Amino acid sequence: MYQKFIITGDGHLRFGRVYLHRDLLQHGEKCVYGGGLWMIDEGRGAIILYGRSFDFGPPDFDYVRVIEWGALGGKPRPLFHQPHWPNDETLIPVYAKP
Repeated sequence: MYQKFIITGDGHLRFGRVYLHRDLLQHGEKCVYGGGLWMIDEGRGAIILYGRSFDFGPPDFDYVRVIEWGALGGKPRPLFHQPHWPNDETLIPVYAKP
């Protein structure tokens, strides 16, 4: 199992431990805004999003409307995108937009 995330067509950022990104989709959903991998950065107390989904492409965080924290214990944490992984000099905050 791998730590992966997707952004659904409804703008839900969903985390999980799955083999394939499509395993994070619920019946009838589509992933049109990409996905990638995630990891917990214990030093920062944050979740780092990086990489891209081979099935759905790179993530587009402009479309995130809801962050589903259930797979991470239901507790929100600071969330960052690391666009040049493994280089951690650039971390971009990720937020749900209204």
